[in-house]
Amino acid sequence: MSKKKIMVMYILFLMLTLAAVLFSLMHGQISVSFEELCQVFLGGGSRAQRLLILDFRLPRILLAVLAGGALGLSGTILQSVTQNPLADTGIMGINAGAGFTVLLFISFIETSGLTVFLLPAVALIGALAAAGGIVWIAYDRRKGITPVRMVLTGVVLSTGISALTILLMTKLDSENYRFVTMWQAGSIWGSSWTFVWALIPWLFISFLLTMHKHRIYDIFQLGDEASASVGVSVGKERLLSLILAVAVAASAISVTGGINFLGLIAPHIVRGLGFKKHRELLPASLLVGGLLLVVSDTIGRLLLESGEIPAGVIVAIVGAPYFLYLLLKSEK
Repeated sequence: MSKKKIMVMYILFLMLTLAAVLFSLMHGQISVSFEELCQVFLGGGSRAQRLLILDFRLPRILLAVLAGGALGLSGTILQSVTQNPLADTGIMGINAGAGFTVLLFISFIETSGLTVFLLPAVALIGALAAAGGIVWIAYDRRKGITPVRMVLTGVVLSTGISALTILLMTKLDSENYRFVTMWQAGSIWGSSWTFVWALIPWLFISFLLTMHKHRIYDIFQLGDEASASVGVSVGKERLLSLILAVAVAASAISVTGGINFLGLIAPHIVRGLGFKKHRELLPASLLVGGLLLVVSDTIGRLLLESGEIPAGVIVAIVGAPYFLYLLLKSEK
């Protein structure tokens, strides 16, 4: 794909995301016209409109864009280092690990306005612990960390953690039970400017580190033997990339809950559009991931007259059949 076409595609992704953001800002249980929206951003509008748009909707929408981008980026890294097109944070047990530590935290510590802000850090610890368990179990003394063992270990670990999570949930009171259920379903709960400002530098630094390794991810596609023959330390680079992918995903999971399949879908969409090299593939996956999540969250908010459907459920409705399609396709 030529550089000109790549830039056109980037601009298209950005325009679609902007359109989705504007539509989401304008629609909800209380609708706002485009003129009223412009007035609010220019410092006008009523106090109720400014509260609705600037304090409630905008931070949630920006979080969806940022978290979706992080998940798309993480999924691209995981698929590259595992050499498996079906790799995803949900499938590999990272989401389950984050959810389990959040559940433990809620079970033993009474939640309040202050303790809720500790949940992102708690989710990160759980995600890193799950990734550490995958590396420890999948490590082979002779071959190091192989892609097949990593994926299989992640699936088994995810199943075991999910079983423990269900067992612990029976001990929760109704309020915490509802929160954990919505969190696991992928509800964007951390919709405040505090989480937006916390997520922006995390994602920015992670993106720079990822782009620094884009050539290594290209080489990984040739296989472990070919990668080692050109001087790549396969085991070391795979481990560092796994940690980076987990850190990126955990930052998103901490504010959105367990959104599965987004990290699987976004890289496949951009590859299907002609992006091959990771120098172009990584930014495109980030942009598409953000677009997918903000659209899913908007659909979830508007689909029901009262209440909402978590964004993770909307993503799963599309992602689960797509995962089965990829699985059947890979077996042919």
